[in-house]
Amino acid sequence: MADKIKEVAVEEAERLKHLTTDAARSAAYLYPIRGIAYFLSHRSLWKPLTSKLAPTMTLGLGITTFMFVFTYLPQAALMAFTSGPLAAITAGLLVLSESSTLFTILSKTFLIDDALVDTFDGVLLSKNTTDLVSEGRQVKAGGDPIAKLGKLVKAPLAKFTPKAIIRYVMYLPLNFIPVVGTVIFVLLQGKRTGPVAHTRYFQLKRWNKDQQEKHIEQYRGAYTGFGVAAVLLELVPLASIFFAFTNTVGAALWAVDIERQHITEDGTAPRLREQAKKAE
Repeated sequence: MADKIKEVAVEEAERLKHLTTDAARSAAYLYPIRGIAYFLSHRSLWKPLTSKLAPTMTLGLGITTFMFVFTYLPQAALMAFTSGPLAAITAGLLVLSESSTLFTILSKTFLIDDALVDTFDGVLLSKNTTDLVSEGRQVKAGGDPIAKLGKLVKAPLAKFTPKAIIRYVMYLPLNFIPVVGTVIFVLLQGKRTGPVAHTRYFQLKRWNKDQQEKHIEQYRGAYTGFGVAAVLLELVPLASIFFAFTNTVGAALWAVDIERQHITEDGTAPRLREQAKKAE
């Protein structure tokens, strides 16, 4: 039995190793960075965020404060047995991750879901992919990309699912393993988050479940790379709301590259690979 467990552990470690390598090679982790730059340089895309800024900032501050006041010390005490001197840092990262997840669940379910859809569609319009957007909503004439957005003719992005919450709770114990456990935790969260970022794109393409799964599996490394970068950005306290929108912009820019077939076999634009190589 022990040999079987060891065999499974080795296989899983090898699979994660290959996934990490593919994610790094794809350079899809640069799309969230591109999303920040594109968002900041296109003021019209700020409208969905500014309309939701006050309630989401209040929610984020409240959740983060509550979690640190009531859960940091107990978790730091537990971490002391496994992480030693790193307990304070590891516990802090864990609380930030927990706070970010709670914020994501509540904000995307009750506050910013429609605003994220508007942001995604607005980016597509700004990149002249009007035909794709018209598959999911009415498009008005004139004005900036956000002003052109009409009534939705397809339901918005899927809400946060109970399955995702259960999976997150199952992964939490990984954080009790010093450093390595936290890295694996973020990697697994990124693996889930990456494909979710293109839920709206799949919806506009009218892809069924099999088509979506085939596409995701083909570019699994790229989606994981994107997801890890997005997760890390959204771990930043209070700024997570800003990064939720810029990550959506990055996902839309990636969708544009896919639509224009400006992608490599890894699923991303060639220029991203070149930027990644220059950074090495």
